[in-house]
Amino acid sequence: MEFRYLRSISEISHQQWNAISGTDYPFGRHEFLAALELSGSVSAKTGWQPQHLCVYQGEQLLAVMPLYIKQHSYGEYIFDWSWAEAYQRHGYHYYPKLLSAIPFTPATGPRLCLHPDGDAEAIKAAVSQQLISHAQQLQASSVHVLYSEQNAGFDAPFMPRSSVQFHWFNQGYTCFDDFLSQFKSRKRKALKKERQSVAQQGIHLQRLTGPQITDELWQQFYAFYQSTYAKRSGHGGYLHRDFFNRIASNMAEQIMLVIAIKDQTIIAGALNFFDSHSLYGRYWGCHIEAEHLHFETCYYQGIEFCIEQGLQRFDSGAQGEHKIQRGFQPVDTYSQHWIARPDFADAIKQFLQQETAELIRYKQQCSEHLPFKTV
Repeated sequence: MEFRYLRSISEISHQQWNAISGTDYPFGRHEFLAALELSGSVSAKTGWQPQHLCVYQGEQLLAVMPLYIKQHSYGEYIFDWSWAEAYQRHGYHYYPKLLSAIPFTPATGPRLCLHPDGDAEAIKAAVSQQLISHAQQLQASSVHVLYSEQNAGFDAPFMPRSSVQFHWFNQGYTCFDDFLSQFKSRKRKALKKERQSVAQQGIHLQRLTGPQITDELWQQFYAFYQSTYAKRSGHGGYLHRDFFNRIASNMAEQIMLVIAIKDQTIIAGALNFFDSHSLYGRYWGCHIEAEHLHFETCYYQGIEFCIEQGLQRFDSGAQGEHKIQRGFQPVDTYSQHWIARPDFADAIKQFLQQETAELIRYKQQCSEHLPFKTV
């Protein structure tokens, strides 16, 4: 096998990359990764230096993997700030590190994408060793594979790490009321009251896909996106306006935008992506605050879309215990980590064992607060 590292996703054609990554999972598509880079949202200047891995055998492309040299831990959602601080306290550098992830996107999906005719286990084993060798050449502190599928194939010396998100699952519901019929009476009434509250404020919602999302709507949504980050983080967000222009042009068929309208004015919006089985909630913002508007725009409209389209899962993003009482269930997400220094690797391994035990308890506690009727 031959391993080639790309300084830009543009060094390989979208036909070649997508032939291996597929085009169903939206965030692994060449078009999505290229939009991040060509818009300037992802670059060496922003601390995300592309280093995408391509595995060849002769001229046959066997595997591709989005990969970055990171100079910080922003935009990852699997938090290792304490690891970086520990390195610093002992006089060592944690950055650069080598990272396989989709920038700013905590959505589980394939990280190492394989040709269907390749020897999957042999490729996984070779790539695992190659990532470690490449990190050593770069004098990187570590290698991280984030939000990977459970059977990603990165075994020892990589260390597994779990985290928890809250996802909604379609049990063959025919409509939103069918979904609510599974709730305990008190929880069902509370959720209906939230939805009625939005309507009583004179707000109505629309779900738009593909060409229904006009340039004017994109401009309006980007203003929402920026205002949300300004309120939360004091900056205008990681993604530049041109990123949204590019995905609107190149992958509109996988985008769903929810807009909230009051007095003929758009006051809020939520951007989602979808594939053949899942909806992925990504970004939200508003110019006017309204009671329960966030829940309606970001969650209930997404659930209705999943039911209408026959999608099996709604991944509404990282964190959010408030999702539990709205029928989103705790699920495990997975990452793998290799640490170059043996002393730190031992300490982090012990930390991960403790963290895993705590997560098991936390997930059980969350499950106990789900709104569904007990059988």
